[in-house]
Amino acid sequence: MNQKQLERMAGGQGFIAALDQSGGSSPKALERYGITSDAWKTDGEMYDLMHEMRTRMMKSPSFDNRILGAILFENTMDRQVDGKDTADFLWEEKGVIPFLKVDKGLEPEKDGVQLMKPIPNLAQTLEKAKGRHIFGTKMRSVIHAANPKGIEEIVRQQFEIGKQIADAGLVPILEPEVDITIADKAEAEDILLKDIQEELAKLPADTKI
Repeated sequence: MNQKQLERMAGGQGFIAALDQSGGSSPKALERYGITSDAWKTDGEMYDLMHEMRTRMMKSPSFDNRILGAILFENTMDRQVDGKDTADFLWEEKGVIPFLKVDKGLEPEKDGVQLMKPIPNLAQTLEKAKGRHIFGTKMRSVIHAANPKGIEEIVRQQFEIGKQIADAGLVPILEPEVDITIADKAEAEDILLKDIQEELAKLPADTKI
């Protein structure tokens, strides 16, 4: 674990940039930048265009110390910017802490929540991420109702996988997201806070999340 990155993440201020659009969401992201689907014929060509777009963003003067961290899609982590691995470019040239999206999407809704799908080969992915100088990870699940059973399960899953990530030497962002449109949002957040506090109390003092 990079101590300077840990200190900046713990004490710094700024945004965390989401540069982690996957294959499913990439066409919509490209379209918003004026690149329509007739600009590519294969997934490989689409990912090339996505990386060009992300590279322009990362190299922009506006991508500065207001950005504390950036979440990368695995395909982006495996590429380079100006001859450097993407994570190295972010940290060495911009002072931005690199994270990796590790979740594989969401299960269908049950008990008012969407749990994460299984994450195959997570241990191997974490080892590769460490070799690419990734600091931490991000994984998202969604709460659609103030259902105590569902929220308890979503928090349990987040912490269970988060502990595996922390044990591997990376710092996980746990993201049990509450849908901002639901009528019982405040109640869902109260339940979520209680469950998170209970799980935090179980963690060893030296676990970083």
